[in-house]
Amino acid sequence: MKTLFYFLTIGIVFISSCGEPKIAVDRILIADKIYICNEEFDMAEALAISDGKIVAFGTAKEIQSKYTGEIQEVDGTVYPGFIDAHSHFYGYSLTLQKVDLINVSSLDELIERTITFAKMSNEAWITGRGWDQTTWEEKGTLTNNLLNAYFPNTPVFLKRIDGHAGLANAKALELAGISVNTNMAGGTIEVQYGRLTGLLTDNAMNLIDNIIPAPSRSSEIKALLMGQQACFDAGLTTVTDAGLDLSTILLIDSLQKTGDLTIRVYAMANPTDENFEYFKKNGPIANDKLQVSSFKLYADGALGSRGAKLKQPYCDHAGHSGVWVTEPNQLVKLYQQVYDLNFQANTHCIGDSANKRVLEIYGEFLKGKNDKRWRIEHAQVVTPEDRALFSKYSIIPSVQPTHATSDMRWADKRLCNTRMNGAYAYNSLLALNGWMPLGTDFPVEDISPLKTFFAAVYRQDTKNQPMGGFQMEEALSPKEALLGMTLWAARGNTMEQKIGSLEKGKLADFVILAEDIYPEKYMLKTKVTGTYLEGIKK
Repeated sequence: MKTLFYFLTIGIVFISSCGEPKIAVDRILIADKIYICNEEFDMAEALAISDGKIVAFGTAKEIQSKYTGEIQEVDGTVYPGFIDAHSHFYGYSLTLQKVDLINVSSLDELIERTITFAKMSNEAWITGRGWDQTTWEEKGTLTNNLLNAYFPNTPVFLKRIDGHAGLANAKALELAGISVNTNMAGGTIEVQYGRLTGLLTDNAMNLIDNIIPAPSRSSEIKALLMGQQACFDAGLTTVTDAGLDLSTILLIDSLQKTGDLTIRVYAMANPTDENFEYFKKNGPIANDKLQVSSFKLYADGALGSRGAKLKQPYCDHAGHSGVWVTEPNQLVKLYQQVYDLNFQANTHCIGDSANKRVLEIYGEFLKGKNDKRWRIEHAQVVTPEDRALFSKYSIIPSVQPTHATSDMRWADKRLCNTRMNGAYAYNSLLALNGWMPLGTDFPVEDISPLKTFFAAVYRQDTKNQPMGGFQMEEALSPKEALLGMTLWAARGNTMEQKIGSLEKGKLADFVILAEDIYPEKYMLKTKVTGTYLEGIKK
């Protein structure tokens, strides 16, 4: 077949030479199927690429009749480079050098992994992330008793998968000066029978985080390069990092300028005085590799650790309705600074109370329809009567479909069945503005955009559960899911002029999958066979 294709190509060149001269390009990429992911949702068979940008798309015949260049035949299906609209790239990268607690099935296994890691570690602190007690057979209160027994003299702090709760041993609590009398606004320090259990949530975790030695610059660089490769392996060409300090932003910038870090990063700045002062003086960062033109704020905690701020108390925790990580009056002051800088505001909102109040505050600044693209990150529980505020003020819900399939086992216990119609309502949220960026929140969820696609469309976990899908009325179509990971994710980051689709003039960021992900049978079985930035394989 390739021999026949060769002669056909020669024939086309010959015929063309008798007419208009062909335009020289660096490469012509040919595949059975190429998803352009523009507004028209065009399909193609070929791309003309030059200087790292898309020159044209069309059928193989159309492109070869107009352009000449190196031919790259592709076995598989081509998509725009996948964009994760909400992740923690830097944090994820650091976890690659910490205790991996993803998918631990019990407290005993958590202890086992921690002991194994400690034997190989020379660090003064043992830290890790990834446990999720909702998946364990054992129920009841999680305590640090075993950590204290195995690590009496070494401080240990192990965070829950959502990053909104952590288990500290007695040594870590001692070093942080935490006692049964310690209080922390916007967080909880659990006490049972007059003693600390070691369980901390939300702002209370800062008491320990603030005393853990910062990683060395060399460790940070090594971690970022490891994280970058993991992203490329997953088909990601752009990541959105939801909350970074200035030192990390500048480190990423420096590594991109030297060419060590090539992945594109949309960084949300943490709302620190240092960040506000820097960007007030210097303005946004906007180049092909790094964009910083937004701030990440936190309204509440997470549903899994009962920190999400709800209108009514939790059904499985009487009298408790979550916490304000940042009080609404303080949020107003921060939004004023964001607005004055003409930056984008992106706020973590999980509970229905948090979502409503932040939507209302956004409205006070935005007034009506606009193109500020202020975002609600997660928009996890939004009562139907509050949804209209998204449309009224052009506020963008930024959601993570795998949250639904991870939380579905226990969410109704937190919310009662009566409140589930406002939870994980992605189809309803999409309808409000007609577009919606999708992400993973990794390392809270798996890094794979294919799992995002699957969860969005089929509303099942990787074991194809539940049968028939979870709240299928809120499923997205395959087209919507794919746009959410490409064009709409770029739009949510104000980067749609550069990336997100394979249109003329945009950067040639694309990914090749062994099979088309549209047919369900290939959804989670297909492999990433190539990830390209500006036409160069990574």
